[in-house]
Amino acid sequence: MMPVRPLPPALAEKARIELGEDPKRLEENIRHMKQWISIQSHLRARTDDQWLAAFLRGCKHRLEQTKTKMELYYSLRSRAPYLYSIKHFEPKFMEVINLGTALILPKTQNPADPRVILLRIGQYDTKDYSAIDIMAVLGLMEQICFMEDDNLVVSGTVNVVDLGGTRWSHFTQTSIRQLKYLIQANQDAMPMRIKSVHFLNTPMFFETFFNICKRFLNEKTKNRLWMHNRNIDALHEHVPKEILPKEYGGSGDSIPEIIAYWKKKVRSYNSFLEEDLKYGTDESKRPDKSAKIEAVNEPFRRLELD
Repeated sequence: MMPVRPLPPALAEKARIELGEDPKRLEENIRHMKQWISIQSHLRARTDDQWLAAFLRGCKHRLEQTKTKMELYYSLRSRAPYLYSIKHFEPKFMEVINLGTALILPKTQNPADPRVILLRIGQYDTKDYSAIDIMAVLGLMEQICFMEDDNLVVSGTVNVVDLGGTRWSHFTQTSIRQLKYLIQANQDAMPMRIKSVHFLNTPMFFETFFNICKRFLNEKTKNRLWMHNRNIDALHEHVPKEILPKEYGGSGDSIPEIIAYWKKKVRSYNSFLEEDLKYGTDESKRPDKSAKIEAVNEPFRRLELD
């Protein structure tokens, strides 16, 4: 395995202050995690040093929390496979990237800034795609970031959710159970810190859907939500214009340029993504049956609204 990539000075200082990181502790914790994984008969997990470093940093080097997060991450793969419905080799994968509905912006303004993720929900037709499809593709893009994006891993993410052009069908095609596990996968299983979520162009009916979502959000996440509606200037107070596309009043890379960047990036990770398909859990081999997450493969009820 290749050793963990040294952090640039600004990020190294941020990791020291915010994550309690020092190189010796990181090295020791990686060894500990490898040993722990090796004795988990039910768990098939990556053991790349850089991959393990991402989980450790996402949990501020708390070993027990890191183990819990990794368990959930791989358990959801096996027990909620619909969350990973699109594979990197399927035509639909590149179709979703070409839509530009889920984009991780390649640039930051400052060396230690969080990574910005832009979700443009109204860009996909619900007759052809679902929110699950979009998040499955985003999840694979985030896996790539865990391996190479120190800003995302150390500084976290700022999510911009543009709801312009959405219809009621965008919010009703997902069952409550699916929605719950989709939120859990992103909030609790991913080794990254969500610093803030900014909503733009919210339709009138969004409040009803949002109130359902809040049932599954922890308090930390709830306190990091911002509603800007159509006030793009308010967004610019949190996300620098210099990295945003011109469609959002910025001077950063254009939407087509970001799409091209990610198409090339994903292709360069084909071998990694192919290997990643073998990882997950075998729940029949789990020694502590009480540790299983709630079964999620039974039939789903559709979203029901008052």
